[in-house]
Amino acid sequence: MRRLLTLHAFLVYLFLYLPILVIVALSFNQSRRGVRFTGFTLDWYRALFQDPRVLEYFLNTLTVAFVSTLVATLLGTLLAVGLVRYRFPGKGFLSYLLYIPVVVPDVVMGVSLLLLFALAREVLGFPRLSLLTVILGHITFQVAFVTLVVRSRLLLLDPALEEAARDLGARGWQTFWHVTLPLAWPGVAAGALLALTLSLDDFVVTFFTAGPGATTLPLYIYSSVKLGVSPKVHALSTLIIGLSAFFLALGYALTRRRV
Repeated sequence: MRRLLTLHAFLVYLFLYLPILVIVALSFNQSRRGVRFTGFTLDWYRALFQDPRVLEYFLNTLTVAFVSTLVATLLGTLLAVGLVRYRFPGKGFLSYLLYIPVVVPDVVMGVSLLLLFALAREVLGFPRLSLLTVILGHITFQVAFVTLVVRSRLLLLDPALEEAARDLGARGWQTFWHVTLPLAWPGVAAGALLALTLSLDDFVVTFFTAGPGATTLPLYIYSSVKLGVSPKVHALSTLIIGLSAFFLALGYALTRRRV
């Protein structure tokens, strides 16, 4: 029975990760076309770094990811503290609403954001689609993930530690800064890294909210694939996979920490 379960787990993981392994292997393939491996080369990676468009799109991707993650982490952490440590009317309903960006399909989120920005432009004179709208679009789903991760961390903490700090004369902000935040920091960092990874990988929301000059790496990959899959696309996809895997592993390591 144990061997059968082991074989089952192996086949499941093989099914999940074989496409990734294939695209990584093809990124080092000398052949320009097809999937037959004819030899090892790093030419496609050199071609990527010599392409000024790729560097521009890479900078756009990092700008969107880091700015949106910073804002989402701040908002998500404060929201998690409020949901865990305070009582107020509608708390349960607000907690329920957190799951909507998680379960709603990305295409629905993208279309709704596109319509919202169009309405805001007509009524309020909001700027046209740009990197700003992409950042705002990413924040809408990142906040939910950050809040859920930080809240799960806060639920593990003993409220008596914060009560002891207040009994010793600490004010609310002092208790939060010197007691709550250090204890919740692994959850905050893990939530931020998860949000960063989701932003780096996002295509659908970016597709609907990006304007001229706001192309990111996922959008570039999509437009390149329409013209035919080349080893440069494989190399770029491998870089994104590696970057995402690094942040996910770092986030997982932080969530394993205990007070």
